[in-house]
Parts: sequence; C-alpha cells; structure tokens
Amino acid sequence: MEVLPEADCEEDATITDDEEGVRELKSRLSNIRITPTVTHIANPRPQVDLSKCPSSYKENSSQEKLMFAMAENFRQQYALLYPDNKVLLLCPVNECGVQKFVSTTLRSTLLPYPELYDWEGCASFVSDYLTLELLDPPFELPKQLSSPTWVLQTQRGTCFDFSSVLCSLLLGAGYNAYCVSGYATKEMCLLDQSREECPLLQTQIQGKTEEPKKTLRKYSVKPPRDLHSSFEKHQEEKRQTEAKEAALKEQLEAERLQKEKERPPPDPLLGLRVHSWVLVLSGNREEPENFFIDPLTGKSYSTTNENFLGIESVWNHQNYWVNKQDCTFGCGEMTFDMGDLSKWEYMLCGLTSQSMSNISEPKTLQESEDEEEEEMDELKVFEMPPSWVTKIEISPPDMEMRFPGGMKVVQYRKAKLEKFAPYLQIDGLVTKLTIYKDLDCTQPSTVKEWFSHRGDCLDERELHTDSNVTSEHFRPGRKDALRCHRYVTLVPETERQMDFYSHTRTDGLARRIEKPFEMTETFEDRTDFLFYRHVVYGKQVKVIWAGEAFEQRPIRRVEERFHRDPSKPASKDVAERVFMMSDRRIQVTYHLEDDRIIPAWLNFMKPKEAADSQKAQAFTPQMVSGFQVDRSAKPYKNLKLHEMLEQLMKDEENVELGIRDSEKAVLQFTSTTTNVFVQPIILTLACVFQVKSILSSRKKEESNTDLLVSIYNTMRNKMAHQHMEEKERMAKEKKQRQKEKELDLLAPFQARLGLPEALTHQEALQLQTECLTEFKQLLNNKTSRIQSRIEKEIEELQKKQQWYQKSQLPLTAEDDYLAYYSEAMFRIHILKMRLSRHKERGPQKTLALVENLKRHPKLASHSL
Repeated sequence: MEVLPEADCEEDATITDDEEGVRELKSRLSNIRITPTVTHIANPRPQVDLSKCPSSYKENSSQEKLMFAMAENFRQQYALLYPDNKVLLLCPVNECGVQKFVSTTLRSTLLPYPELYDWEGCASFVSDYLTLELLDPPFELPKQLSSPTWVLQTQRGTCFDFSSVLCSLLLGAGYNAYCVSGYATKEMCLLDQSREECPLLQTQIQGKTEEPKKTLRKYSVKPPRDLHSSFEKHQEEKRQTEAKEAALKEQLEAERLQKEKERPPPDPLLGLRVHSWVLVLSGNREEPENFFIDPLTGKSYSTTNENFLGIESVWNHQNYWVNKQDCTFGCGEMTFDMGDLSKWEYMLCGLTSQSMSNISEPKTLQESEDEEEEEMDELKVFEMPPSWVTKIEISPPDMEMRFPGGMKVVQYRKAKLEKFAPYLQIDGLVTKLTIYKDLDCTQPSTVKEWFSHRGDCLDERELHTDSNVTSEHFRPGRKDALRCHRYVTLVPETERQMDFYSHTRTDGLARRIEKPFEMTETFEDRTDFLFYRHVVYGKQVKVIWAGEAFEQRPIRRVEERFHRDPSKPASKDVAERVFMMSDRRIQVTYHLEDDRIIPAWLNFMKPKEAADSQKAQAFTPQMVSGFQVDRSAKPYKNLKLHEMLEQLMKDEENVELGIRDSEKAVLQFTSTTTNVFVQPIILTLACVFQVKSILSSRKKEESNTDLLVSIYNTMRNKMAHQHMEEKERMAKEKKQRQKEKELDLLAPFQARLGLPEALTHQEALQLQTECLTEFKQLLNNKTSRIQSRIEKEIEELQKKQQWYQKSQLPLTAEDDYLAYYSEAMFRIHILKMRLSRHKERGPQKTLALVENLKRHPKLASHSL
C-alpha cells in the first residue's frame, strides 16, 4: 500500500454494516458481566505522579509528531481500502495521557539475570510477575498502552501491556519477536485455565514400544519346541484383543461423555474478543520454526493453534504490519513472511519492511545491482523514532519476590497450583499443588509441596489423602544421608520406607523397609559384600535393663545375604546367614560353585544353657548338620565346628546386648569390635536405633524449621546484617570523634586537666589563658624564625662582598658575583615582606582566637 495524500481521505466516514452489527451486538449484550477471578484485578489503576516522569513520557519529539501524522495518514488509507476491517491500534495514550505510537513503546532490554536469557524464562517471569486487568469491553481495543517500566512498577496491566513487556525482553535477548493484536477464545482472554491440565501433571504419551527381536545366529542353540496348541494360543490372543478393544471403546466413550459434560456453554462473543500475544519468528537464536507465546500463561503454542482466532496487526520496535490474509477459520493457514506484500501491509517503507523478504534464494548480479540502487533510494525513507521508554530495570529483591504480594494461585482442571516467593513461608514452601477428584475441586486426593532453602534438605513432599501416606524427598547434605522417606506416621515401629544416598554412608545402606514385625535393608558397595538383611521381630514385651523398664521388640530371626567374594573359594564364601533365635538354630549357606547345582551349607543347634538345677549342655557332633559339595574335601573336625558354634553363639549374645543397650553403647561396641563376622550384626542393631533417631530429628525439624541463608545475602542473614550495621556505626563514631578532635582547640589543654566532663570557672579561665599564651608564643616563634633567616642572608651577603673586594677576579667571575648578589637581595626582600605581613596579621589572628574561644561550647557558659 503506497502512502496517499491526507486530503484524499475524510476522517468521518459512513458507518458500515459491520459497525452497525457490532453496535447492535453491544446493546444486546449490555447485561453480560464478567466476574474477575483470583488472578484478575478490578481495582482502579494507581495515579501517575507526573513530576517524577521523564520528559519523554509527557511530551513528543519532532520525530514522534511526524510519526503520528504518518500513522493518521495510514489509518485513513486503511479505512478507505478496507472499510470492513476493524480499527487498528496505532497511537494509544500512555500512563501520562500522551499519545505514543505502539512501536516506540517497546524498549529492547537484556536484564542481568541468566533465567531471562531465553524465551521460556522471559515468558514465565512475565506471567508470574504481572496481574491481569481485563479489557472493558472485551471486544474493543484498549485506549491506554502503558510503558513497560510503569507496568513492571505497578505489576498489573492488560494483555497488551503483558505483550509489550515480554516483547521488550525477547528483543533484548536476541529473538525476532513481534507484538500481535488479534482475537482469541474466551478462556485465553480471561486467563481461565480451569479446563486445562496442570503442566506439572502432564506426562508424556506412553506408547507401546516393541521389544527388539532377537537375532538368531546360524550356529546358535535352537530353542525348545513349543508343545502348546497354536489354535488355542490364537483363540486366546483373539479374546484378549477383543477384550482390549471393548475396554478401549468404553474408555473413549467415557472420555467423550466427560468432554461433553465439561464443554463450556457457547460464547456469544466468539471471534470478537480482543487479545494480544507475542509472535516469535524462526531464524534468530536458532529457533527452527515460528510460534506464539501467550504472555498471560507463559506457554508457547503453534501458529496453527485453534485458540488464536485471527490477527489484525503485528509490530516490533522497527515497523508496523497489517494482516491482509483471511482469518475466517483461524490462523492455521496464515504465513508470516512480512516481506510478502500480498499477505502483509507495512507502514514504513524501508529496509525494515523488507527484512523478511531478503532472506530468500541467492540473487543474480543484475538483481543485486537493482537492489543496491533501490537501497540508495531507500536511505531517505523515514525511520521509526527511538523508544520513549526509559531503561527497564528490575531490582534483585523484586526479581526474588517474583509474584504480586509474593504469591500466586492458578486454578487448573481438578488441580490448584500455588506459588510462593522464597523465604515468604516460614517452612520454605515455594510451590504447592493440590489434586482433586472432582471438577468442583472440593475433594482433594493428593497434595504435593516443593521447598527451597530448607536446613533439613527437604525438597519435595507428597501426601495421598486416601491412604494418608506421605512421601518426602531430600537433597544431598543430611547427616543421615536420607534421600526419600515414605510413611503414614512418624511413630516408630510402624510401616515406612527409607531410601538413602548409599555412597555417602559408611555402611552403604541404600533402602530400609520397616513394618510392625519385620525390617528389610539393602546395601550397595560394601567391603564385606553384604547386600541384603531381613529382620523379623516378635510382639513387644516389657524388659527391665539397668534398673529401668521399657518396651522392645525381641528379634526372632535375622537373615543376611552376601555377594560373591572373588578372593575366597566358593565353598568357603558365605552367601546367606540366618540367625533363628526362636528355634535356637543358626544356618550358614555358602556360594554355589561354577560346576555345581547345589551349594554347601551348615546348620547349627545351640546347646541348652545352664539353669538353676541343670548344667549347661555339652557340645556334640549331632548339634551340627550340613552338606559338603566336594566329597573329596576333608570334612570339618569337631574342634573347628565347636569353635564356629561358639563364635556364632557370641554373635547372638552381642545381638541381645545390642537390643538392650542404648544407641551410644551399640556404636561404641561396634567401634571396638574388629571381628568381621560380628560387625554386621552389631550394625543391624545400630540401624534399628538409628530409625528412632531419624524419626526424632524429623519431628524436631518439622516443629522448628530453619531456612538456610547465604553469607552473601546481607539482607536476610541476621548476623551479617548486624555485623555490617555495627561496623558502619563504629566507623561513623570514629569519624565524628576525629572531626571533633581536629576542630577542638582546647583538646590539648583540657588533657592537661584530666579531661573533666564539666569545667569550673577557674578551669575555664585557665584554659583560655593557656590557649592565648600558647598562640602568642607561636606568633613570636614565627617572628623569630623569619628574623633569623633575614640576618643569616645578610651575613652571608656581607661575607661574599668582602671576598669579592679582596680578590681580583676576571670578568666571568664578576658576572657570577652579580648574579649571586641579585638573588640574595631578592631573598632578603621577600623575607622582610613576610615579616612585615606577619606582624600586621598577628593582632588580627589573636582577636579572632579570642572570639572563637568565647563561642566555644565549653567556655561560652562561663562568660569570660
């Protein structure tokens, strides 16, 4: 579209049929009211203090005035050529009530925050930091487009304000971004996400992955023949397929009915609701394709998304384009080549209007020469005025606070997402997701919480309300190396599961599963090759130990399994060891040898202990039974078996001792025990007591939560803040004392009196007299020094004259004498002038000192 003279168009045109239809629709829908949600603001905008606004906000430059004239000319031509189209958003007023062109409202800015270096971080920040103000009415363009600085300061704005801020950040980050003025669905315009799935719950589509087929080698062993009936197998597969198809059909039907039930009522303003979003074109920042960004939610969409119903115009900081494509069926078939004049109409003719068309196939030599000639002509074309907006700045505290008021609530389909700023909640909560069973969000099923800066390294907590099961996930850094804790209650000896960071624990514990009467532990990378331990408990009984009665669960059975130790033969390497306390038996199973199918094992029966009237049962070979794989090997002798049984019985005694002892005693006993066979049993008992220690510490951590503060964060670190304040106060006091000391004339004389707080009249008179006497003495000393200098110069000159008169010198020596004489007389003259001036100013200085002493705070009250 070429620019026509302004006289060819009249501003007051005849109302078209489309405008009449809109008026009729306005009158018919006048009773429709929109209720703002939690994220909407209905309060009036804050007033702008014009005295604090820069001059560019309150007035227009000559370039901007010329831009307004061109925009008005463009609007008139557009209304003449496209009378059925809506009015364009060209020159709305800013917050100061001054008209500004929309392209000059954008201010390309790169903020010094790494999270704002890509479009995901910028979009997320804008959607979190700002609060939406709905357009009123929703089918008309806004009359005001505030500056990004004002929008960020008030943290509120319309969708057009959102787009301006986001586009400014994207342009600063190097993206080819544009603000879009168009139409969208009701849910997108009103920021209604109650029918969308929460992003934290969206999972990837789980497709059936085919198992890789095993390649059959030529000389591989053939699999055994399948003796099952192929007909029956085929019939079974057919029945399973039919059952799956029926279940899938029922599921699809249920989903269809659910969608029908959740489908919103028809929107009477469908296709008329004005909305603004951001268009990002491919090319810059290695973006492979074009896409839309909704600044209200921070999400990206394809340019063919059905929520975007049409586009009227787009603009960036360099130019303004009007869409000439048909958007009857949405934006799915639109192209975004801004250099295509058949699809887009630009306002300013120049290099910026053809920037997209220049990225095409290589030009021939003749075409390149023609383009160079055209570019020479285009050098005189009017360019977009610079932005009138001042530099966009966001302080670190505002960046950390992020949300208006420090929190934001978003309602999704069967879910509610709450976001909090760091350190806002006393427990360090930053994100809370509540999942509901019903669409009305009245019956919660799962509550997920995310934390930050917790002293106990808690990162995530998940509560299932149906089963009352809580799962906690921790970051590395805890003393107990706890990674995950799944429980119902923090009461000891109940069902729970604990996962640990095994590489940070000395015992290599990876998982502990505890139930009321049993406990299972798994280990990783232990030097003794232990990887599994299972403990079975009995019912709680009262036990008296060290004069105190307490309840405990007696150990009935302990089972341990070990990995293969390559340094030992398999027949000597223990694979499994079982202590059966209730049956008075101990069973040891060794690893299976490579060429064997049955492992070796030993089963020990403990002899009866001594009673009041009976002696202890003696060891007999019948108390040991076992199986030795290698028949050629020598069997164990009775002495060896007796020693092994005695060692195992000592282990049981250590187990009983550990149960009745405290955790401290157990750990001490563990540290003093060097027997490798005994050590795992004692560690088992230490782990039992460790569960109670972990639960006790978790209760304390939840009742008194400590948040970690960096030493560099002087605002939140109380100790660092107090230290800085104390340091500043001491420096200020020292500076003040030094200043007072420098200005106080009586300080040296007052020190002779012992620095009294209050002076008597006699002391004040004495200070004044001493100060004046000292000052006069200084004046006399200075007079004496100047007089002695004069006398010395005169004496040296006289000696030089006598030497000259006695000596008969050549002419060259006479010249040196005359030069010396001239310099000596000059020095004498200067010294006499200094002496004369000193004598004249001496009385004046004395009177000034007297006046200063009279006004001195310590002498003024004595009226000397």
